This record gives sequence, structure tokens and C-alpha cells, in this order.
Amino acid sequence: MPRLTLPEPRTPDPMDAPVLRWGILAPGHIAGHWATALRQHTRQRLVAVGSRSPERAAEFARRHGVDRVHTSYEALVDDPEVDAVYVASPHSHHREHALLALGAGKHVLVEKAFTRNAAEARELVAAAAGVLLMEAMWTRYLPHTDVVRRVLEDGLLGQVHRITADYGVHAGLSPTHRLLDPALAGGVLLDLGVYPLSFASAVAGAAGLALRPTSVQAAGTLAATGVDAQVSAQIGYGTAQAQLFTSMLTASGHTAQVFGSLGRIEVDDRCYVPAGVTLTIGEATGTWDANSIHGYGGLSFQTAALATYAAEGRTDSPLLPLDETVTILETADDIRRQVGVVYPGES
Repeated sequence: MPRLTLPEPRTPDPMDAPVLRWGILAPGHIAGHWATALRQHTRQRLVAVGSRSPERAAEFARRHGVDRVHTSYEALVDDPEVDAVYVASPHSHHREHALLALGAGKHVLVEKAFTRNAAEARELVAAAAGVLLMEAMWTRYLPHTDVVRRVLEDGLLGQVHRITADYGVHAGLSPTHRLLDPALAGGVLLDLGVYPLSFASAVAGAAGLALRPTSVQAAGTLAATGVDAQVSAQIGYGTAQAQLFTSMLTASGHTAQVFGSLGRIEVDDRCYVPAGVTLTIGEATGTWDANSIHGYGGLSFQTAALATYAAEGRTDSPLLPLDETVTILETADDIRRQVGVVYPGES
């Protein structure tokens, strides 16, 4: 069978990024993985941590070698030794906490989902004057994602007609878990479903399709608390259709595919961390899997990207512009409306 050679990613080594001094706002689970990736794979400096729990902040600082501990978020963002803030709180609080950091003139990396809804995202975009605001959708910055991007930009698949992506887990959550709490913007769509949504949008952009969906049809299953426990959606991007699935009720293969008139490209299982890809055109196939950083270490790429963009004077990410982040949240809003999920305080 003929073999194909896939294009190499243009992803810079995270070690090469200019150094920023970082502060973490809310040292929870994902913040720990982020701090480890920062230490192991970049030259970035984590200089401060802020938490409303002095004990949690002190323990996080001890584990990750952070010099300064702040017991309020206000003190963290006002720290003159901090250049950039990583907002790692639940997405129910991203608007409030990102506004704090933006008001202090810091560059801000906001964990996904960027905000609860598109209206809150627009408010953050309007507040980001002269600094870099970026959604921490880390998959956009991974090497295998750029391989897919280059295949699409080079037209190797021909006209793109179908996109599929899924992310389902059997979570087995306790009744008090944040993902089941409407007050914390719980539900699977904003926690896991943003990955398939962002993948589909990235493919549409790279393939030259309509970035704003031309149609959205969704169905879902609600948990007893009223949040979405499972969602499937079919989204139109002009001449292409995306079939997306996310669930906290059942495990599914975390895969993603793009089908075109000439061939297809498939991202391996666990496609939202550094992964391999397979390209098939006719009878010919080829694979790429030259990742030297694995698992949560991939969080280093988005952090290095922000540092590079800030040094270049950018106020937006070229790989995930804020306008696209807002559009993705508009799609999520539409899906939640169709499924029947409304968070406290939303109209």
C-alpha cells in the first residue's frame, strides 16, 4: 500500500518562548497540571498563587515551588511582580476573575470554557484593552493539531464534507460534584463538549468553510439537577456537517475525524492531548506521531504561545481569535437552549 508523508507541524518548542512571570488564580486540579507542565517544559516563571483558602494556597505553593502566596484574588492580580494571570477557577466565575486581572493590566489566560455564555465572553473581550486575553483551549496549540491544520490548508482532503468528534466519560459523580451544580455552570457541554465544538470550528476555519454555523440541531439528556449530562449535536458549516457528542454518562472513543472529497484524516484516541494522526487518500495512508511532550505536559504549548504573542505585542491569538471563542459560545448557548439548560442569573 502506498505511504503518505504528512506535513510537519510548525509548533514552536515551548522552551523557546520569552519568559513571563505568572500568577495562578484559584489553585485547583487543572492548575496543578498546568504548573507541572510549566515547570517541566517551559522557561516560564510561576511566581505567585492566589486563593481564598490560605491553606490551599500554601500547600499549592509548597508543591510547586511558588515564592509568594496571596489570600485574595485582588492581591494576586495587583502583585507588581506578576505579568500574566492564569484563571483556573470554575467557568461559572471566569467572567468575574478575568475582569479582575484585566482591570489590573495583566495578560490573561482563561481556562476553558472561556465563560458561561457568549454575553459574558463579549464583556471580557470589551474589557481587554491593550493586553492579551486568550482562552486556554490547549488543543489548538498542540503539534498534532497543526498537522491537521496544514493538511486542510494545503487542500489535501479536497472539499471537506464531514467532521466528527466526541468526548464521553463515565464520570460516576457524587451528587455534590461541581459538574452537577447549576450554580457553578455545571453540565458536560461546557466542561468536555467544548473540545468537540472547538475542533469542529478549527476545521471549518482551516478548510475555508463558514466559521459561523449555518445550522445547529441538538438533543440531550439532563441530570436530576437540570444540567446537561449528555449532548449530541449536528452543526452545519456551509457544505460540511459536523456530528459531535459529549457525555458524562458513558465512555466513548475520544477521537476526531475529517472527511473530504479526496480522503480523510483521523486523530488518535485521546485526541485532546498530544496525539498521532492518520491521513488516508485513496489507497495511500500515512501517520504522524512525533510528539515529544505527552499528556498534561501539552498544557505548556498554550502558555508558551501566550508568552510569545505578548512579546510580539499581540492582543489576540492567531490560532484561536476571541471572535471565534465568542462564536463557539454562541453555538453552545444555542445547544443549551435546545436541550433546556439555563443557569441561575441567565435570561
